[in-house]
Amino acid sequence: MLERAEVGELFKQLDGDWRLMAQVMYGSGLRLTELLRLRVKDVDFKRSMLTVRAGKGDRDRVTVLPRSLAEDLGAQLERCREMHGRDRAGQVAGVWLPPALARKLKRAGEEWSWFWVFPAAELAEDPEGQVVRRHHRCGAVFQRKIKLAAARVVPNKRVTPHVLRHCFATHLLEAGADLRTIQELLGHEDVRTTEIYTHVAVGVNGCGVRSPLDTGI
Repeated sequence: MLERAEVGELFKQLDGDWRLMAQVMYGSGLRLTELLRLRVKDVDFKRSMLTVRAGKGDRDRVTVLPRSLAEDLGAQLERCREMHGRDRAGQVAGVWLPPALARKLKRAGEEWSWFWVFPAAELAEDPEGQVVRRHHRCGAVFQRKIKLAAARVVPNKRVTPHVLRHCFATHLLEAGADLRTIQELLGHEDVRTTEIYTHVAVGVNGCGVRSPLDTGI
C-alpha cells in the first residue's frame, strides 16, 4: 500500500500517457484490463464518469472520472483522434471488438467512439484474426514502467499497477467515503471483498466512516 504522497511521487517518475494511465487507474479505481480497454465512448467529461464495459464477472459499471484529469485526458483524446484519422485514411482494420459485438456491429471497430483511449503507438498483427490493426497499450510494458518508477520512490515496497486500485479504495475510506459506494465504484459483487480495505485504512473504524468530530471543527 502507498501513502498519498508516495502515489504522487510515483506519478512524477512516469511520463507521457504512461503517467496518465497510472493517474486514471488510481483516480478511478480500475483494474489493469479495464484501463487498457477504455474506449472513447466510455469517457463522460460532463458527468465526470467513466463507464467500465464487461468488467470482472462480465458486468458493466460506472466509476468516477477525476476532474483534475479532464484537461490531460482531453488532450490525450485529441491525439487519439489524429491517430484514428490516419488509420482510417490508411484503411487499417478497425480496433478489436468482443466477438459477439463484432458480428452484430461489423463496422463499429472503425468508428471513433470505439477507438482506444490509450492506443499502441504501432500497428500489430491480431493473433486471432490475422489482420493488422491498432491495439491498446501493452499491459506488460505498463507493469514494468510502474515497477521501475516505484523502485525509485519506495524501494522497500512491492508495487504493481493493481496497488493503485487498492490505494483508490483505501484513500477513499480514509477520506470518509462509505463502504457501499466504494463497493459500487470498484465493481465488487460482495461487500465483504471491499471490507478488506478497512483493515489497512488509517483512522477508519469498522463502520467504514469517520466520526464528524474527526473531520475538524
